[in-house]
Amino acid sequence: MAYPLIDAGRVWNRLMALAEIGALSQGGVNRQALTLGEAEAWRLILDWARPLGFEPSTDAAGNLFLTLPGEDRSLPPVVAGSHIDTQPTGGKFDGAAGVLTAFEAAETLAAAGVPRGRDLVVVAWMNEEGSRFAPGMTGSEAFSATRPLAEIRARTDLAGITMGAELDRLHASFPDVPRRPLGFPVGAYVELHIEQGPVLEAQGKEIGIVTGMQGKRTFRITITGAEGHAGTLAMAERRDAIAAFGRMVVELNRQVGAHDALIKFTIGRVQVEPNAPSVIPGKVTFSIDMRHPDNAVLELLAERIRTICTAEAAPCAVTLDLLVNEPSNDFSPVLQQAIGAAAERHGYGAMPILSYAGHDSRHLAKRAPAAMIFIPCRDGISHAEAEWSEPAHVAAGAQVLCDVLADLLASSEMPSA
Repeated sequence: MAYPLIDAGRVWNRLMALAEIGALSQGGVNRQALTLGEAEAWRLILDWARPLGFEPSTDAAGNLFLTLPGEDRSLPPVVAGSHIDTQPTGGKFDGAAGVLTAFEAAETLAAAGVPRGRDLVVVAWMNEEGSRFAPGMTGSEAFSATRPLAEIRARTDLAGITMGAELDRLHASFPDVPRRPLGFPVGAYVELHIEQGPVLEAQGKEIGIVTGMQGKRTFRITITGAEGHAGTLAMAERRDAIAAFGRMVVELNRQVGAHDALIKFTIGRVQVEPNAPSVIPGKVTFSIDMRHPDNAVLELLAERIRTICTAEAAPCAVTLDLLVNEPSNDFSPVLQQAIGAAAERHGYGAMPILSYAGHDSRHLAKRAPAAMIFIPCRDGISHAEAEWSEPAHVAAGAQVLCDVLADLLASSEMPSA
């Protein structure tokens, strides 16, 4: 097969144009899910897609699909993409690189006349980051039937606005984008992403062949004490929620965060009520994000979290809600081989690598053979304005993705999961 070459300048220019939407002063991007900024990003992408023959559509979860029709539209399509929402102080490349390299690959294949035996779909999943409506990956969760849509729609942001209301507003803003059923069959899924770590850069490799993804548990923990006057209530009489929180933090970091060299343990959000300087805190709510490649360790430490929080709560009460329970997973060996072959074909250095961050491909792997392509990011920085990937690395990833999609479209059968 003759593999067409992507246009490196074109994909880079589109990445920079998309980064102008929600641009921040230090070079980053604030384009959170279901905001006016994300809607503006939709419009820009649709303006690029429609003249090229892409058929846009969306679903009840707010995912955006751009389809190039294939010869047999009854076959499950090949799907590639990522997300376009960001953290409040996010970067230009997290998610956006995956969507726009998939778009570039699809445009390149179409322009070269590469036959498509089935549809090719570029996707931007809704709310991968979860910075506004936590936890994230709601679009791919709903698509893969991992989480009920009704539960997703009921989530609220810090202002009390429901995700359902914002999804309805989004759909009303795009009456010309047809709705499609939620969760259609997928033949294969490939996602490009920046590594969000330092390994590829340190090893001098352009391409990471992602073997799998570490598991994740997310908890919401609520400590309930009693408010009181800071100047009159004796220390021994207090049910101080923040004092209980402090004890928990110390023990959680000691017994969970220091478990081994592979554990990733984060207390990322803390809310104190009433959060007044002269009032004893009556309630503290905080989040735990815990990740590890070994599912047995995740199970062990999840139980340890429950034990610690229960033991350190008194005289307050505590409740623990498990919000995310995603075991580690492996990606398709056949697709990993295709990624490696494409990298070798074009002279790119490649290596196998485990994903320590979570991605939508975790949920797509439940429905179809799935794979991920990593490209380096400078100093391993991500979820920050300083996030950066070199133009040559974006181009390398786009080219490898293009080759893999060409192979999939030329095949009469999809690889096994």
